[in-house]
Amino acid sequence: MFTEMLFSGLRDRVFSLIGGLKMSAGKKITICVEGNIGSGKTTLLDHFAQFPEVKTISEPVNKWRDAGGHNLLELMYSDPARYSCMFQSYVQLTMMDNHTAPVEKPIKMMERSIHSGRYCFIENLHRGGLMADAEYAVLDQWFQWITANVNVQPDLIVYLRTSPEVALERIRRRSRDEERAIPESYVRALHELHEDWLVRRAQFPVPCQVLVLDADQDLSLLKEEFNVRKQEILCRSEVKSPVKSDRPAAASAAAV
Repeated sequence: MFTEMLFSGLRDRVFSLIGGLKMSAGKKITICVEGNIGSGKTTLLDHFAQFPEVKTISEPVNKWRDAGGHNLLELMYSDPARYSCMFQSYVQLTMMDNHTAPVEKPIKMMERSIHSGRYCFIENLHRGGLMADAEYAVLDQWFQWITANVNVQPDLIVYLRTSPEVALERIRRRSRDEERAIPESYVRALHELHEDWLVRRAQFPVPCQVLVLDADQDLSLLKEEFNVRKQEILCRSEVKSPVKSDRPAAASAAAV
């Protein structure tokens, strides 16, 4: 029953958005910050929140923790085989809301996107045997419909590239309740999917240009990197040419 309500809510929300989305006046820039769990996305958003022309939008974690009184995030991590489809359907709904949320400022900077939800998180659950083929097919059909009919197109992806080891250490250090059940294999698999999607471009389409930043460095140094690269991050200058590397994390920033 609860799953049916979620899909019904997604359907109703989608149809309520159709019509005026692609006709809004004035081109504004949307930047999506992508990366593994613990890659420093919140650090980047907090840094650029101080810029008057930037509106930052975090992942809607509070909605995931309280959907009609249910903590879907906790349920998903505690029993992903049972709850992954329900959780990811709600993620698609709430991320679509973030993509289409009107902002007055010229730059919208989002934590993750509906694209990484599909190409990294849903894909990881299905490949790991934690999502049935039928559930995967339904979520993919919703994603394909949304991307074809709703404006969820970013102008730039900033990929905070971390090694799994650094991501795991940061997850342990911040000790969030829902993340305590995350296995190491999950983080490593997400890393490979981000690499396949945004660096190797081995399987899924990339919706826009990608700026890759080395996020393995200490967070204080990472903030300095944000300042140095702010013109590229805010789409004010052309990003640099790609630097090819097979290493798990980039030694320098690159655009791909």
